[in-house]
Amino acid sequence: MEKVLIELNRVTKTYQMGEVTVEALKETSLKIYQGELLVILGPSGSGKSTMLNILGGMDRPTSGKVLFDGEEISDAPESRLTRYRRNELGFVFQFYNLITDLTARENVELAANLVEDPLPLEDVLKDVGLDSRQEHFPSQMSGGEQQRVSIARAAVKKPRLLLCDEPTGALDFQTGKLILSLLLKINQERGSTVVIVTHNTAIGAMARRIIRMSSGRIAEITENPHPLSPERIDW
Repeated sequence: MEKVLIELNRVTKTYQMGEVTVEALKETSLKIYQGELLVILGPSGSGKSTMLNILGGMDRPTSGKVLFDGEEISDAPESRLTRYRRNELGFVFQFYNLITDLTARENVELAANLVEDPLPLEDVLKDVGLDSRQEHFPSQMSGGEQQRVSIARAAVKKPRLLLCDEPTGALDFQTGKLILSLLLKINQERGSTVVIVTHNTAIGAMARRIIRMSSGRIAEITENPHPLSPERIDW
């Protein structure tokens, strides 16, 4: 039986926008299994980014529960959520979120210093193809190279859960496929559970399960018995 790593149990998230209450997520339940690569699809406003923020402990549900490895974290104190984000999670963002006055190596090293047993910096930078660019600053790097630094920064912590918010959204087609290949490598070789949130429906072909979001709800869960390698995906 597959082990559940993180679970949403009837999670609702509402925001107050002036006099209007917006339901960004509605009574949503989902189990994400240890070691899987999951793609969450949906247009802007469908609730997919809200779900990612709640999975990552960056936002709290209005109602419902979030359980990580069997422990409820939705009502945990902020200090516990900080430890959760530091020790269990890696984040990859659309626009990289690198510290501009640190080199590639220093950006990755900063994340490595947050955990007790990080991967060797040299190994991680080599894995993402940046061993010759590690002393460059973000301004000296292409978008694809910056995203590879972002992935290295996330991977160096050996996260159990890697959350990716539109990781190819700011990249060209070929560079995007390279980034997806790196995420798949982390999933297969490092054992991290990888969740990719995107509006690009073609990316769903690389996952065994595809979640489709619509109007704050899970509209469909599709099983894909024959995932494609990123090299074979076209969009």
